[in-house]
Amino acid sequence: MAEKPIDELQQLEEKADYNLRIYKNIYKQSIEEPSKFWDRIAESLIDWFEPWKKTFVQEEGLLTKWFVEGKLNASYNAIDRHAFSNRKFKAAIIWESGKHERRVLTYQDLYYEVNRWANALREIGVRKGDRVTIYMPLTPEGVISMLAVTRLGAIHNVVFAGFGVQALADRISDAGSKVVITADAYYRRGKLVELKKAVDESIRLLGKNSPVEKVIIYKRTGSEIPFDDKRDVYFEEIAKYKPIDPEPVESTHPLYILYTSGTTGKPKGIVHSTAGYLVGTSIMLLWSYGMSEENDILFNTSDIGWVVGHSYITYAPLVMGRSIVIYEDAPDYPYADKWAEIIERNRVTVFGTSATALRSFMKYGDEVVKKHDLSSLRVIVTAGEPLNYAPWKWGLEVVGNGRVYMSHQWWQTETGSPNLGYMPGLIYLPMKSGPTCGFPLPGNKIEILDESGNTTKPRNRGYLVMLPPYPPSMMIGMWNDPGNERLKKSYFSKFPGIYYSGDYAMIDEEGYIWVMGRADETIKVAAHRIGAGEVESITTSHPAVAEAAAIGLPDPVKGENIHIFVVLKTGHVPSQELATEIQAYMRGHMGAIVTPEIHFVEKLPKTRSGKVMRRVIKAVMLGQSTGDISTIEDETSMEEIKRAIEEFKQSLKT
Repeated sequence: MAEKPIDELQQLEEKADYNLRIYKNIYKQSIEEPSKFWDRIAESLIDWFEPWKKTFVQEEGLLTKWFVEGKLNASYNAIDRHAFSNRKFKAAIIWESGKHERRVLTYQDLYYEVNRWANALREIGVRKGDRVTIYMPLTPEGVISMLAVTRLGAIHNVVFAGFGVQALADRISDAGSKVVITADAYYRRGKLVELKKAVDESIRLLGKNSPVEKVIIYKRTGSEIPFDDKRDVYFEEIAKYKPIDPEPVESTHPLYILYTSGTTGKPKGIVHSTAGYLVGTSIMLLWSYGMSEENDILFNTSDIGWVVGHSYITYAPLVMGRSIVIYEDAPDYPYADKWAEIIERNRVTVFGTSATALRSFMKYGDEVVKKHDLSSLRVIVTAGEPLNYAPWKWGLEVVGNGRVYMSHQWWQTETGSPNLGYMPGLIYLPMKSGPTCGFPLPGNKIEILDESGNTTKPRNRGYLVMLPPYPPSMMIGMWNDPGNERLKKSYFSKFPGIYYSGDYAMIDEEGYIWVMGRADETIKVAAHRIGAGEVESITTSHPAVAEAAAIGLPDPVKGENIHIFVVLKTGHVPSQELATEIQAYMRGHMGAIVTPEIHFVEKLPKTRSGKVMRRVIKAVMLGQSTGDISTIEDETSMEEIKRAIEEFKQSLKT
């Protein structure tokens, strides 16, 4: 008698168990034998001018230095080794804009352009160790200028083109940049954004303390700009093609400085090394981004002004010889399905985006996406914030048509590449929906601790920390931080000797880690601490809600009261009945302590990277200064918040 076939569900369960065993074995090797583990990866992924003498050195109570005394060059690894191989005619950068422009640069093209820029920089005196601020829109020239700086062994400091004058001045000053690279202007939602004028104003703000000697201007739009004959130069007037030998730098030589912009205090200049950063980001491109196939094409919706744009637009994709698609404009401009159109036209295989972006597109309805052929997609990567269940499900079923792998990650500017996540480029670990970030990725020793520093039990919320040795892509320090005093205070004071991320998380019974948002973004209601991200996650699971922003406002009885600003999905209309329904929904899911005030708006104030500006909403509600809001995507969103607040005040009077 024939044996009864194993049913499909059992096969899937057995496959999942097998893959989990593979993951655990790889992870165990990375933790127990870190030198052996990372030696093999570094040898196979990167070209070295001189081999390293020691795999890593752990600084007592602080960070880890990797591949000590080795020598290499980032620009060489990203460009030269491909331009003189069978990849020379392969697309390196595919660029599109909101004005329907499109360019494709091969690795051979990139070699030519990077050398032109490097030659121009050398002609005006840039040398190894010099700092160069890059204030550019998301164009190929933005990426090229980064690679040109590193070709000379100089250190770049990219400032997001959406930042305002004061933010730019602060970063130029702290980095001590002798050169600024910028464009005359660029277009955002059809409007001209004047970058050169912002650079001039920033230098004026610094006055005699300005370190800037030269400003290189790329003609993006051809618009008229102020021009200082002694300081300013147009790139095209000094650019000549001349091969520049890449400068060998030490493994621990700073590759770049990237400033984090907290809600208060001076921005922190995070410094990443050359070798460790290239090794760590590149292997996670293959593993966690799932770009293990030679013909993979990545469309990453970030910007070079953020760490995602450094790691997974510029360095890792080019170091690994892949193709990257970039788009210079707002995600839904000039029409709602622009990103879907880009994926279809370029046959993108890996789509990197944020939870906020997915939520934003949900409000337009499924048909905006479904009218496009997105069958090329294999993996959708999300990071930057907790991924609620609704956008996770929508990404999987609508964008991915049920066929993609949802690779949600957790990492930071400070860590350089994913620390928690999945590994679709190596093995398919069982996905869990919503804000689960999978497992600690190889090389990452991660724990969840309570206030006393003890390991939490499953399902108990605690603080996400990392233990040494830290992975190769981790920062090596902070700029202008004598004695590492600010580093110690920011990251090593809460739990001495281990890295404190500032995020809440919990681990479940199967080892999956759930990241629940910033520990400093909590709302305290009647002595109960409630995460804003948790409130928003549950709110957006309501069938009528597309997006939500939760804040806490002072309350004489409860300490704080929760206010939620809600954007509805298409087909739903604001009403008191719907607000009451959402309140009841929240009580049902979070208990009677969560009875929020509901405010309906058509849009939320967000940065151009897609993060909701909770602090701005709270400041408006409290009648306080909003501070610098130069990164806001759509200024009309502020009017929406003000309107909703005024309606709320009027309702209290009646």
